[in-house]
Amino acid sequence: MEQMIGLLAQYGLLLVFANVLLAQAGLPLPALPTLIVAGALVRDGQLSLVMVLLAAVAASLLGDLPWYAAGRRAGYRVLRVLCRVSIEPDSCVKQTETIYERWGAPSLLVAKFVPGFSTVAPPVAGAMRLALSAFVIYSAAGALLWAITAVAIGMVFHTQVDHVIQWLNDMGVLAFAILTSAVVFYAAAKWVERWMFMRVMRMARLSVDELKALKRANAPVIVLDARSSIARKIDPRHIPGAVPVDFAAPAHNAGDVTPDHHIVVYCS
Repeated sequence: MEQMIGLLAQYGLLLVFANVLLAQAGLPLPALPTLIVAGALVRDGQLSLVMVLLAAVAASLLGDLPWYAAGRRAGYRVLRVLCRVSIEPDSCVKQTETIYERWGAPSLLVAKFVPGFSTVAPPVAGAMRLALSAFVIYSAAGALLWAITAVAIGMVFHTQVDHVIQWLNDMGVLAFAILTSAVVFYAAAKWVERWMFMRVMRMARLSVDELKALKRANAPVIVLDARSSIARKIDPRHIPGAVPVDFAAPAHNAGDVTPDHHIVVYCS
């Protein structure tokens, strides 16, 4: 136990910096537990509060800026790539668009607190042409707020954190195996859930050529553009004649849709 605390105290700042940087780079490595442990070490006098917060904010900005630049350069394609590698890519896209569309740049203040939004918020801000200075201010402020919250939790519950570290130390390899198994099981369950959903969607999918054939035959077809307004701004391309529709309030712009029409829906 003393050896583990000694290692954390000696390399704590480096671990905080590396963990936050990798998490913001897009790797599925949660940084919150590391910051909570760092908070417990701050309470015990093993680490400096100011240095922990500086390391977290610096790493967060260093991880966010490349994604912001990629968003300005490549637009919506970056968001699709990021969400595709996440556990729940469909909700990732929708959640990101909804949050940023509603709150704009200030949403970066709470981005770190929303699972999935933290990594995809910077490229969305870049794609929406948020000024670099504004992005740095909001992103740094959000990272500081997030780091203060996590460190404060560790400081308040430092005794419980010490007990957890002691338990992990006593369990050794078994603790690592249990945690790894839990993560693998969760990821596998989400993959199966998505595979079943996509299997159903493939049966109802319409190809581009089939849609063209319906239009040439003058069949009663209504095409609904289900993308969010922010997605339409980032990528203005659309199917000719498509009707933009918000499925949160479909009656506003989908009132002419009747059961005797072929209804084709597309999104991001």
